[in-house]
Amino acid sequence: MTTSGLYRTRPTTADNKHMCILIMGLPGSGKTTLSDTIKDAYNGTVFQINADKVRREADDWDFSKEGRIRQAKRMALRASDPVFSKGILLVDFICPTVETRRLFNADVVIWLDTVKECQFEDTNEMFQRPQFSNEKIHCYITTKNAQHWAKHIIETIL
Repeated sequence: MTTSGLYRTRPTTADNKHMCILIMGLPGSGKTTLSDTIKDAYNGTVFQINADKVRREADDWDFSKEGRIRQAKRMALRASDPVFSKGILLVDFICPTVETRRLFNADVVIWLDTVKECQFEDTNEMFQRPQFSNEKIHCYITTKNAQHWAKHIIETIL
């Protein structure tokens, strides 16, 4: 089990260069800020996908269970684009349920558990807190300090 800032094992990929990292959590938890901070600090190729931008491009504002599943599939398809195979891919995405996280299927999962609820009641009701015993969570973050966590993630995971 992980605790804030501690990791299970260093994830690896076949070429040790490409890695899809899901940065998940409720709205306002700091997902985009952490993604941006990692990109700015990492000495290598980093790509980013932001779920809000993908949803905007798709013009799909359905936040029902079916809409969330459709968004997870859309995000997985976007992340599978070969253009991202030459570096680290950071994806910031609420990914609110066990099913959406399974569908997205990231190499690494970073859970920002820095807010207990957000302004969207439907998201609060739908959000399933990851279970360490049943899901791969490589980093569990409970404090908002993007500079600190970016450095720690770069040193420990990347």
